[in-house]
Amino acid sequence: MLLHFLVLLFASFGLSETVFLIRKRKSEEAPVCFIGGDCHKVLDSKWNKTLGIHNDLVGLVFYVAVLVAVALLEIGIGPADKIWIALDVAVGLAALASLYFTFLQWKVIKAWCFWCLMSATTNLALLVLILVHKFALS
Repeated sequence: MLLHFLVLLFASFGLSETVFLIRKRKSEEAPVCFIGGDCHKVLDSKWNKTLGIHNDLVGLVFYVAVLVAVALLEIGIGPADKIWIALDVAVGLAALASLYFTFLQWKVIKAWCFWCLMSATTNLALLVLILVHKFALS
């Protein structure tokens, strides 16, 4: 199904971006910032953690969960309706978190992180795909 492919594509992109950021953080290297040049200001801010967990780790778990959920849907394992509900909730929460973190960059940190904006765009694209699927079934 095309929807599954597109969700897998965006989630894979998000996963690769998140793994890149985790590797940079672990090696204490600043990632190249294609816009603004202030990625380090955002990534090293006090908002780089949620409930004590680095946001990149939360993103890693999210993207892996999306990939697993869509793989299960594609191969027909598990209760599809419950998997879709979990996917809807996870993607909706990720999109809300992305909007919140984008707001923080804009109004609080006053710096832009290319990688953070790419992650937000990826999460919003996933939300659009999920909403299109939901309304196409209605």
